[in-house]
Amino acid sequence: MTLRLYNSMGRAKEDFVPLVDGRVSMYVCGPTVYNHIHIGNARTFLSFDLIRRYLEHRGFDVRFVQNITDVDDKIIRAAAEEGVPASEIATRYSEAFLKAMSDLGVEPPTAQPRATETIGPMIAMVERLIERGHAYMVDGDVYFSVRSFPGYGKLSGRDIDDLESGARVDVDERKTDPLDFALWKSAKPGEPHWTSPWGEGRPGWHLECSVMSEMELGVPFDIHGGGSDLMFPHHENEVAQSEAATGKLFAHYWLHGGMLNINAEKMSKSLGNFTLLKDVLAAYPAPILRLMMLQTHYRSPLDFSTDRLEEARTAYERFATMVRTVGWLNDRPASGAGAPATDREALSAAVAETRVRFDEGMDDDFNSAGALGAVFELTRAANGFLSTNEAALSAADVAVLSDAASTVSELLGVLGVTLPVEEAGPALPAGVVQLAAHLASYAGDDPSAAMDAIIEARSDARAAKDWSRADALRDGLVELGIRIEDTAAGARVTVTEG
Repeated sequence: MTLRLYNSMGRAKEDFVPLVDGRVSMYVCGPTVYNHIHIGNARTFLSFDLIRRYLEHRGFDVRFVQNITDVDDKIIRAAAEEGVPASEIATRYSEAFLKAMSDLGVEPPTAQPRATETIGPMIAMVERLIERGHAYMVDGDVYFSVRSFPGYGKLSGRDIDDLESGARVDVDERKTDPLDFALWKSAKPGEPHWTSPWGEGRPGWHLECSVMSEMELGVPFDIHGGGSDLMFPHHENEVAQSEAATGKLFAHYWLHGGMLNINAEKMSKSLGNFTLLKDVLAAYPAPILRLMMLQTHYRSPLDFSTDRLEEARTAYERFATMVRTVGWLNDRPASGAGAPATDREALSAAVAETRVRFDEGMDDDFNSAGALGAVFELTRAANGFLSTNEAALSAADVAVLSDAASTVSELLGVLGVTLPVEEAGPALPAGVVQLAAHLASYAGDDPSAAMDAIIEARSDARAAKDWSRADALRDGLVELGIRIEDTAAGARVTVTEG
């Protein structure tokens, strides 16, 4: 199967052919650290974590670079509002971002450069652009001349003559053209600043991604990613300044993630629906949030709601329950007559088909919704097999079920959705031996063997419809802090702590 992805540069799906066989170089725009990240930011970062994970699953060695913007107008404004240095705001929310990504299960980048650590290389790129006639100086500021680059607008598909200034492009009458954007900003009182050939100042926002990607990956590199809101002007400006400075293609494939709405409305503070990632993760475990988001293709708009989170919780529990049930089966000897061979063969075929459908979905522009659909179908098939054949399971049946369960766990893991690991509970209380001696004719002194004797005696009593004896066994266990749950895997024992 061939991996195909939608390239925003050209607006079509293309076969993915990396520059170096077996290796992928990938750059994704990171956060501006002036506050906690919201759920829309999280959707973008999760989408590219998904893409990175699948590329690694396909066997690629992925070098994944993501920047942190730790000097910017928004950071400076937040610092002024609090009356603290901009560096304090940047440090606080950089740490918060790294923790949020860890909590969400996002793999750390291979490299994560920060703007304040790459001032020298940024100055060097500005010098190159001036030398090549693509930038000019005005009173300590340096601007990129958009009309000096003939390809401007090729990524976003916009005609330069139809464009208007705005969207983080400063309106400044000193500029040759309203669309020209700042590469270097002269220092203002109280702002962070560095020494440059044009005086004290700081880099413009667009510059850092061009510099960091070239510094970490070289040019051209394979994949550049970010939210669709960055396509213009940020990514368009990156293309212009990078290709103007190097004379080379900047990136081969441009991937853009879709936006997120809250209950079908655009997220905004004015609507009162501005939702922070940390608040969502305080109410819902990361695997459930990931599962909810991954049920929508990464390029499509995502409607975020509590109802959808609850649906994802239900789906997650369905996965977890099936895998857990099969785990219990593996811990118990299976001695039934066995399911019909046709049922067993059908489940085995479903396992193989699921792997094919999963890869087909993900190979089609990382269609996680389609891939998850295949995993849902396998889970449904395994549960159906369990329900139909629970009284007759043989070792061969358990082996096929184990293959299905491990496939579900593995493929969810490729998507970064981890299932809970069943941990050993408290030890059985000593009183279980006395209970087994009294009601199950047990003569030994091993609590585990005594528990098995009780389970067997209770099963015999239920089969004989001797409800008084079955209830006595159950009630005796309850008094000892032991609960029995009847499942398709047999009786599951839970011991209460304390």
